[in-house]
Amino acid sequence: MQSIIQLKNVHKSFGTQHVLRGLNLDLPKDKVNIILGKSGGGKSVLLKHIIGLLKPDQGEVLVQGEDISKLTERELAKVRRKFGMLFQEAALFDSLTVAENVAFPLKEHTKKSQREIMDIVEEKLTQVGLKGMGYKMPSELSGGMRKRVGLARALALNPQIVLFDEPTSGLDPIMSAAINELIIKTKEEFGATCIVISHDIPAAMKTADFIFMLYEGQIIASGTPQEIQNLDNPVVQQFIHGRTNGPIKVI
Repeated sequence: MQSIIQLKNVHKSFGTQHVLRGLNLDLPKDKVNIILGKSGGGKSVLLKHIIGLLKPDQGEVLVQGEDISKLTERELAKVRRKFGMLFQEAALFDSLTVAENVAFPLKEHTKKSQREIMDIVEEKLTQVGLKGMGYKMPSELSGGMRKRVGLARALALNPQIVLFDEPTSGLDPIMSAAINELIIKTKEEFGATCIVISHDIPAAMKTADFIFMLYEGQIIASGTPQEIQNLDNPVVQQFIHGRTNGPIKVI
């Protein structure tokens, strides 16, 4: 199976806090890869390494075989064109309309005409179920709709890899299910590799091709949802079943 991103022996500390501890991770191409872990366990730090916002203290971060931790900012900017990202709170510009939000990366990174840009914007909004909503302001949208706009913006440049940071956080079960369907659609219809940071166990079991368990700065388990459920690992079992008793301490 072809890998698209690999982290090899990655260490990252902030002062005395050792967040990533020799982490190894191998993410297969064209799959929905979900990284599970408890709150404050380093998932966001890991995500920032994948996109080059943080550099490891030690180790390698390979994107399609290239170690991005050694690149300059200009070189990194080219690599980041391969990525789209849906932030946890959608991170829309409140002063811009929905259409202007989706158009933003196209205006920043391409030389397309206004007409071409608006055609792409309408296409992406339609793909995420928001046809004709471009005139609205973010403040007029529900949380789920804002995340759909964020996904449309993430897909605007047709990225090879889409990162999702806690995509179902703060959503009701119905809207969470809709977002999960969009993640699968992102892989199947748009041909993107999806990397999802989450602690939503039901969503992970339904949408993942592969699940990776982050604990104490390392990936301690990986496999298909079925393999993860069947693992005889007390940390994994405590986490996926939401038990208070076990090696993961409840603070």
